[in-house]
Amino acid sequence: MVVAKKIKKPKEQKIIVSGKRKTAIARAIVQKGTGKIKINKVPYELLNKIDKLIIEEPIQIAKKILGNFNFDIDIKIKGGGRESQIETARLVIARGILDFTKSAVLKRAFLDYDRNLLVADIRKKETYKPGDSKARKKRQKSYR
Repeated sequence: MVVAKKIKKPKEQKIIVSGKRKTAIARAIVQKGTGKIKINKVPYELLNKIDKLIIEEPIQIAKKILGNFNFDIDIKIKGGGRESQIETARLVIARGILDFTKSAVLKRAFLDYDRNLLVADIRKKETYKPGDSKARKKRQKSYR
């Protein structure tokens, strides 16, 4: 009698990365794949040209350093406006690739190109002050 052994597949390595910009929060799952990047279940290639170029910056740097780009990245973004969501996606892509590869050369390349690829920009909109309709500039007072 022949007993079939169960062959266990090695667990696929997945890395979960998050990033923030203003009120936008992005979470990405990075894993081995064919180079597909989806933002809120939509391929990034369908975005307008400027947004697409912004998101491609870390990808192009990684292709230049690593030679090939064989990662699938699934990004989910909540909150914020369109611009801050795109910047958050860019941050998460760069962090995800770096955490997955653990390459010091790639980290140096990201930091030399733009520090905001790895370090979040923590600035937020200043709140309105009581009794005024603006955050900083006060109304002029006329005595005459």
